Amino acid sequence: MSPVNTHVFRRVLEGKHKDLLSASSNREEIAIEATADEIDRMQQQLTREVAIRNLDQTSKLLKSIQAALDRIDDEIYGVCLRCEEPIHEKRLKAIPWASHCIACQEIIDLDLSEDDDATIGFAA
Repeated sequence: MSPVNTHVFRRVLEGKHKDLLSASSNREEIAIEATADEIDRMQQQLTREVAIRNLDQTSKLLKSIQAALDRIDDEIYGVCLRCEEPIHEKRLKAIPWASHCIACQEIIDLDLSEDDDATIGFAA
């Protein structure tokens, strides 16, 4: 990948990283409040669980973005970590933190799906 494109992707990744950090700093929904009403407690618990799940997803995305920035620094950005073939620029424009080409990502997703099925007792 040419240095010009790398610079563009770096700016996009850094911007996304900054946005996610500022969005994840609001953790008011995780706070536990005492309430006498059972329905209010259940609603707060559900809201907390959703907020925690969102923070977890944000954390994973931040790690992926940081890994992509590290790959730019190491001059291996845009190369699939599995097959070492170039990742199509169209894919990187859609998902700038992508670490695998589409073919390898599909294999990884299939393997993860089969692992999930095995974990819950389904035969693949």
